[in-house]
Order: sequence, then C-alpha cells, then structure tokens
Amino acid sequence: MSALPLELRGAGVRRDGRLLVGPVDLRLEGTGVTAVIGPNGSGKSMLLRLMHGLERPVGRVDWALPEAEARARQALVAQRPIVLRRSVRANLAFPLRLAGLSRAASRARAEAQAAAFDLGEQLAQRATSLSGGEAQRLALARALITDPEVLFADEPCAALDGRATRAIEARLARAAATTHVVLATHDMGQARRIATRVVFMLHGRVAEAGPAAAFFAGPRTPQAAAFLKGDIVE
Repeated sequence: MSALPLELRGAGVRRDGRLLVGPVDLRLEGTGVTAVIGPNGSGKSMLLRLMHGLERPVGRVDWALPEAEARARQALVAQRPIVLRRSVRANLAFPLRLAGLSRAASRARAEAQAAAFDLGEQLAQRATSLSGGEAQRLALARALITDPEVLFADEPCAALDGRATRAIEARLARAAATTHVVLATHDMGQARRIATRVVFMLHGRVAEAGPAAAFFAGPRTPQAAAFLKGDIVE
C-alpha cells in the first residue's frame, strides 16, 4: 500500500490572534514512521491535531483526496488511551460496524485483531478495567483494524513501563510496513529505534526535517544538535 500523501503549505493553528503552530511547510508520503520531536511546548501534539483535522487551520492542509474521504483513511491514537465503556470485543468491532460491516463479520475480525494484539483472553472483559498497557494496545488495535493509510500516534507510550512501551513500538513498526505512522514522542530512544524520518519542532515551527539516520548521525541545525545533547534549546 502507498500511504496517502499530505502536504502542508504555510499551515498553522491560530487562537486569540496568536499563531501557536506554524507557518509549516511539510510533505509526508510513503510508509514508515515519521517521528515528530522537540522540546516540551514546541507544538508536537498540535501539529498532529492540525494534520488530522482536529484544529481549524490557517494556510493549506492538502490531502490527495477530498477531506471527508481522506479522514476516513486516517486514525489517531492519543496519549491517554480512549476506550468505550463496553467489552474489548465491542471496542474493536465498533469502527467496523461504522464502516458498514455486518455484525458477524465485525465480530470475527475483532476477535482476530484481539489475538494479533495479545488481547484474545480479554475479549469479554470491560475495556475500562484493562491495565494501562493493555488499554493502549486496544486503542492501537482499534485504530488499525480498518487498515488506515495514515496513523497519528500522540505520545502513545508516555505513561507506560518499559515492557509495555516495547510492545507498542513493535506494533507501530509492524504497521509502518503498510501505513505512514506519524508519531509525536519525547523519547529519543524510541525515535532512534523505530523512526525512518524525523520532524524537529521548535517554537511551533519545523526547524529541521529529514531521514532519521542522517538526523541522528549529524543534525544540520545547531538547535537540533543541542536538543539531542540534552541542552536547553532557545
């Protein structure tokens, strides 16, 4: 699958007359993992919300399809997993039912997805009773069950322990074979492990972007170099 391309041209988010993010010029295409990194408050999460259509943009946010169709080919996983107050099975079947699949087909696919995400034994369990790692796996499994072309993941491992984090990273890396995963993360180890591209945010703007291997080997900007060394970036 070739993931849906996205182009931002002078795009941003303005509130109360203040430009919080932007202007951003950026093109995302193909599969893999784009890690959006930067200091706290640099605009990582808001950039994802802008791209996903959760913020009213200034400038242009252009998909290769009409907006409604493009939105149907995307999914979002939030930092705090959002689960419905129903069973794990029902959580997974929900987006399939919305897409028009029959009850039987949705149930069968939900059970297969649960097994693939090591949630097969929790199918009948109420989703709100899951552990943090299980709930995040459920949120990711539900986001991927409709085979989106673009997956936005906003700090999906921020509240997880090391084992749960590695499990989510493995799922994201596997999904990236057929999906463009856009991952906002503060964890540079995570970005080094799974990113194929990097977007470095600073003060609401893209300060540097490029292949992950080249970025981590030697960033072009002094601000990115300082950030990677753990220095305070002004």
